[in-house]
Amino acid sequence: MATSTRRREILHRLLAEGYVEGKDLAVGLGVDVSTIRRDLDALARAGKVQRTHGGARPLPGNATDIPYTTKQAQRLAEKAAIGRTAASRVRDGDTIILDSGSTTYEVAAALRDRHGLTVITNDLRIAKFVASMPDVRLLVTGGELLGSVFTLVGERAVDFLGDYTADWTFLGADAIDPIAGITNTNTLEVPIKRAMIAAGEQVIVVTDSTKFDQRALARVASIDETDLIITDEGLSDISDYGNRVLRVPPTHHVTISASEGTGIANGHKDQRR
Repeated sequence: MATSTRRREILHRLLAEGYVEGKDLAVGLGVDVSTIRRDLDALARAGKVQRTHGGARPLPGNATDIPYTTKQAQRLAEKAAIGRTAASRVRDGDTIILDSGSTTYEVAAALRDRHGLTVITNDLRIAKFVASMPDVRLLVTGGELLGSVFTLVGERAVDFLGDYTADWTFLGADAIDPIAGITNTNTLEVPIKRAMIAAGEQVIVVTDSTKFDQRALARVASIDETDLIITDEGLSDISDYGNRVLRVPPTHHVTISASEGTGIANGHKDQRR
């Protein structure tokens, strides 16, 4: 396959899937990973894609929300490990806010054995899953639906969150940069994410490593407004993020029981607010 043809195919797959990984492209196109890496670098220099760790995504200025089904199929092992690690901090009886997204969905999935939880979410898929869990009080924000990502947004959703406080907010992120902070491709989601941050006593960002050292269109929060960022081992350098990043391997399993959930550090919650 000619170089120009291969690069057109990469752009076609990016348009269809919303994100591409180098190793998957190499297998699908029958070339070495190094060849794909050069292709992606060339496309990035030409202003056609944004490079990520191991792959590429649409440019922030032109990006639309990646469909939920596409997100859910990417980096499954990493997201599951992130979800288990995040959920291990939750204790029976806690109130938690779950932002929309495929990684926060994994947090919900890891909370199956907790009891007496109150869960607040603006994600309809998370809400459907939590509704099947026993002994959980579920609150859904209401608002206007962003159909492709099953997310509720708008003034009603923001006002709803203003009436509640939570022990934990688990926030998703489209991009994270040490200077730009947490950013998002869709401006409509920013106000509700801000409301989630304000309502949570502890704010934990859960996101895979492909989102780091990237900037999306709309600013959500600074790194300092979060308590912890949980990601996978694909992020090699965390020096720019201080002590806020926790990396977990895809096979990571936690052994903390439902009644032994811990705070961010030293076994208790801080007094950040």
